[in-house]
Formats: sequence, C-alpha cells, structure tokens
Amino acid sequence: MSEPESPQPTRQTQSYLRKIFGRRGLTPRHRLGQNFLIDLNIHDLIAEQAAVEPGDMVLEVGPGAGALTALMAGRGARVLAVEVDPGMAALATEAIGAFPNARVLNVDALASKHAVQPEVLEMLARGREGRPYKLVANLPYNIATPLIMNLMVDDANRPGLIVVTIQKELGERMMAKAGDAENSSLSVILQALADVEIARVLPPSVFWPRPKVDSAVVVIRPDPAKREAVGDLAWFHRIVRDVFLYRRKALRVVLAKLAPEGVDKPAIDALLESLAIPGSIRAEALEVPRWLALATALKQSWGDAKPADMEGGEGEG
Repeated sequence: MSEPESPQPTRQTQSYLRKIFGRRGLTPRHRLGQNFLIDLNIHDLIAEQAAVEPGDMVLEVGPGAGALTALMAGRGARVLAVEVDPGMAALATEAIGAFPNARVLNVDALASKHAVQPEVLEMLARGREGRPYKLVANLPYNIATPLIMNLMVDDANRPGLIVVTIQKELGERMMAKAGDAENSSLSVILQALADVEIARVLPPSVFWPRPKVDSAVVVIRPDPAKREAVGDLAWFHRIVRDVFLYRRKALRVVLAKLAPEGVDKPAIDALLESLAIPGSIRAEALEVPRWLALATALKQSWGDAKPADMEGGEGEG
C-alpha cells in the first residue's frame, strides 16, 4: 500500500485573501506592517532558500493568514508562528489545522525594542531542544530591525539561518560597506557575525496591499568562526552602537565621550595610532576588521570599566 499523501496547504491568492477577509470583517492593518505575499512562487522561493525540511525548527514572525506557515509545516518542519494581531492569528491557526507540527502564538514577538518576548524564546527553546533553528518569515517592516538584531546578538538564541522578506532598502543597509552612506551599526554587527546576501528583489506587485517600496528576500548565514573572532559580543555591540550614535563626529571625539573616568584624549589618540586608525575618521568609514580590532583594544585598555552612557546622539542611521 502507498503511504497517505501529506495534507496540502491552501494557496492564498489575492482573491482568496479578499474573500476570507471580507467574511471575517478584517482589513490589512498598515500600522502592523501587514502586506501579504500573493505571488505563490515567492512562498516557494523563501522555503527553498531556507532549505526547510523535516526535522527543522522554524520561527516565523508575522505569519498573517498562515500561507507560509502551512507551506513549511507541509514540508515537515516544526513551526512556531508568532502573530500579534488576533484576527490574523485566528486565520493562521485555521491554515495549519491539518498540521500538528505547527503552532500559532498570539503575542508581540518583542517585549521591547531591545528584547524578544520571553514566552517566544521559551517555546522556541522547548521546540528546538538545544539544536539550531531557522528564522523564516515575511517580516512586518516595523519589526524587522529590532527582531533580527536582538536575535543575532544573543548567543543563546541566535538562529542558525535567517531567510526573511524585508524592505529592499533595509537589506541594502545590512550589506553596506565602509564608506557607504547606508553603513550603520546594523551593517557592522551583522557582517561581523554572518554572511548577508539579497536572494531576490521583490516589486510591490507581489504583495497585497501593495507597499510603496521594493522589498527583498534576504539570507543571513551566521558564521561560528566570525562569532569567535568578535570575542566579547556584548562589549562589541555596545561600542559599535554607541559610536554610531554620533556618526557625524570624528572617532576620537566620540571615544572621548565614551571613555571611563581617567582616560584622556592623549590616551585615546595613542590607542588609535597603535591601530593605524585616524582619529578624524567617522564611524561609517571603518571596515569590519578595524571595528573588531578597535573593540578588542578598547576592552584591553579600559578593562571592566563600562563605556559612559551616550545620550542625545544623532541616531544610529
């Protein structure tokens, strides 16, 4: 006898979404970044880029009506889908009704700008049983940067692979190089920990409602060797973040603001000279290897003293 076929997920076209939304009295909520993928080939592309297969543990944030959730569950992966909108959570729950290996959690994925919801991490930890997991999602634009950053700087909860749909502009910023106007603390930290690439640029027409900008499927592959080279990740994260708060100021000026008591400008100048880093350089002009060298030297020079709190900066950019 042949084995029974796995249940097939409903293919959520624009007409299907309009019909089911109309029956439920739902409308896409711009405030929550709800733009639904209606090009079914892109769902397949995302799952292929993430190599979703049986045995995988997948975190999906912003599943919407559950199309990608059901597709990944149909491939045999265990999926934890986190949806803040109760109406969407109900639709996603129905979409995965035939898949006991998937679950929808109706909470905000972020507890704050700087922290992932503990309930999400606890459920994820139970599901992955100490093994790597994948973050695979059509991410709401307003949550993409804090979610990815919070997970990437958390050694205990860093994904083994990230495949997400985000704004094209954000994807380009993640890949920005030294000297690019788009270079930021996000660029530096991601590239210090992972390899980043844009797998596909997506026009507004593949979404409903159509966003006003292009999007991109971005693949982030965390690299254990890169992580080891960073050393003290919390320290590196803070140094990069705080220096970029004053991205338009010379590095020696910013480090003087950051320096603990007792560290004067001549000491900072000497440290920068030892690294062959000009004191007049700005944050956006530093390459990732020089950031690594700078953070390590500051850690050695300043010891356990914490950098001064930076307030009133110009923004991370």
